[in-house]
Amino acid sequence: MAFHSRSQRLSACLLICFSFMIRADGSRKLYIAYLGDKKHDDPSLVAASHHEILSTILGSKEEAIDSVAYSYKHGFSGFAAMLTEDQAANLAELPEVISVTPNQKHELLTTQSWDFLGLNYQRPSELLQRSNYGEDIIIGIIDTGIWPESRSFSDHGYGIIPPRWKGVCQLGQEWGRTNCSRKIIGARYYAAGLNKASHKLNYMSARDMNGHGTHTASTAAGSVVEGVSLHGLGEGVARGGAPRARLAVYKVGWEEENGVYLTNAAVLAAMDDAIHDGVDILSLSLVVDEDSFGALHAIQNGITVVYAGGNSGPRSQVLFNTAPWVITVAASKIDRSFPTTITLGNKKKLTGQSLYYMLKNESNSRFQTLVNGGNCSREALNGTNIKGKVVLCIEITFGPVAKIFEDALANVHSGGASGLILALYTTDFLVSTEGCQGMPCVLIDIDIGFQVLTYIGSQRLPIVKIEPASSVTGKQVLAPKVAMFSSRGPSIKYPTILKPDIAAPGVNILAATKDAYVFNSGTSMATPHVAGVVALLKVLHPQWSHAALKSAIITSASTKDEHGTPILAEALPRKVADPFDYGGGNINPNGAADPGLIYDIDPREYNKFFECQIKKYEICNITTKPAYHLNLPSISIPELRHTIKVERTVTNVGKIDAVYRSDIQSPLGVKIRVEPATLVFNSTKKVHTFKASIKPLWKVQGDYTFGSLTWYNEQHTVRIPIAVRITIQDFYADVA
Repeated sequence: MAFHSRSQRLSACLLICFSFMIRADGSRKLYIAYLGDKKHDDPSLVAASHHEILSTILGSKEEAIDSVAYSYKHGFSGFAAMLTEDQAANLAELPEVISVTPNQKHELLTTQSWDFLGLNYQRPSELLQRSNYGEDIIIGIIDTGIWPESRSFSDHGYGIIPPRWKGVCQLGQEWGRTNCSRKIIGARYYAAGLNKASHKLNYMSARDMNGHGTHTASTAAGSVVEGVSLHGLGEGVARGGAPRARLAVYKVGWEEENGVYLTNAAVLAAMDDAIHDGVDILSLSLVVDEDSFGALHAIQNGITVVYAGGNSGPRSQVLFNTAPWVITVAASKIDRSFPTTITLGNKKKLTGQSLYYMLKNESNSRFQTLVNGGNCSREALNGTNIKGKVVLCIEITFGPVAKIFEDALANVHSGGASGLILALYTTDFLVSTEGCQGMPCVLIDIDIGFQVLTYIGSQRLPIVKIEPASSVTGKQVLAPKVAMFSSRGPSIKYPTILKPDIAAPGVNILAATKDAYVFNSGTSMATPHVAGVVALLKVLHPQWSHAALKSAIITSASTKDEHGTPILAEALPRKVADPFDYGGGNINPNGAADPGLIYDIDPREYNKFFECQIKKYEICNITTKPAYHLNLPSISIPELRHTIKVERTVTNVGKIDAVYRSDIQSPLGVKIRVEPATLVFNSTKKVHTFKASIKPLWKVQGDYTFGSLTWYNEQHTVRIPIAVRITIQDFYADVA
């Protein structure tokens, strides 16, 4: 239950399937109170005001102080406190309180990827050179902490810490002052509400027990490390997108017996501290509450906030972190694969993918007996002798690849199998195969799986030989492609905001974790790629706003693969990607450095959206334009019943004298016209406003269809995606 003041209402949290309430005992639990902008510049006065407010509810200042877990006092005003349900309801009735919501608990959601994006370290692109590799930009990583001894965080050759930095190096378990450096310039951790049992599973400091935060930090800003690989696979130079950037670490994710979890209250505390500390970018590879007022205040303080979109694809409407003021990231594949040759007893060679490698004490691969294990559930394997044999498993239903693989591996391991061949609809989620620890484990396509099954059925004694994996890069690997697991739009919470914003590499990314380098996949891995690009852009364009940076990334994105054909999205069935898969497209760092035009936004416009879309002031229905008028580099119309006009404003950031012409690709069933159709910029005219007239051609209860609006000249192509759904009644057809 959430409580709100009489004149205001917050929308219900969409993430209830991930959430659990944090309880101290049977009657009290942690609530987050949001009070809006802080009324004092002195943080101690802001915190004191929180105690005063709480004392009116709890009866004394002492009780108020004892109840507060976090006081948000730098970027905004609010607190997290242990309260009963009645106390929370009474607190919400106070006039200075905007909202009171229960704390929520959520699960946590490279060598080749940067080269694929055109940022080759050996042959530096113009963006890398001109930005001096992200020199002195401060990237805040809100995650599971960091492993400071990793080579990816060497501070060799770094100058003094930027004087504007105001953060701290918080000491703790296995974390001393020397663990901060000129690379890792700040570290904090947030353990309020963590149960005592979890203390034994974690370092009570910013040190990373899990490895997730170390991986994301090294992807965004890892220093250059030569000769990195995983047992010879993916060998190359490991580094972050902005290898000269500084890192500030905010640990909010904690190991528990059944996973890694974080809470809204801790993330808000980290954001509040990050505003105080002076970070330039926040990278969050996690899922939190959609009503992200913490991120809104960060952006108003000049911080770019980049969020993971989630790993619940390829179903529609499963996207997280979709507020218009953040950059929401989808995951795509790069031009690298790890082919593994499977030779059947009839000498037929098939190819799968794996991270299989030979152990040092092993000889060459040999033929082994091959058996059919069905879908490799316990029931399917019951009565089948698999000891010492390679087991074929075929899973024709769709589900989380990691979970399917882990279950199959556990079941064949318990039966003493010597190898696993698993047929799935996608063969690219290879992080799972690391758990095989030298045993041959291969992912193959469903079609290949049935070829192997046919072979087994035709032989009295079927055998198979599995070779170690190799690394292949280049145009023979079709890329980029939107990953199967990447969450898809549209946003349920904000359908007039087209999400995700951008796709970035997130499949089989090799990066640091503790004292090693491992592959990981997810939008968690895609997010720091975007953060690294933003760091480079901030050096190049220090005067640009968060909205300008976001616009440059979206409008310059690639919608075609390396062969010039439309980017595909893994789904059931595979399809040409659309804006609900990848927003503007796949990130193009060098294009974003010189976008030509930008769609900028006054941060006060975000405030209006927050107040009217989230707080639901009654006056908003009278005075405020529809949300699709926000000056975003995209257009989303979820209910088109008659012709509407959408306004956008563009600012010239290219050559002073420039002429842009429009190119419109109208969504199916829709006619779009732009006025004016030509934009002329000069020394006195740097900003133009245009209107797009969007007219339904059909009278139908339809699905979303997609198009684009592009402004172009000889030097630039500035493209924004468009999604439109024609409707005639308040019920909707399936989301395409």
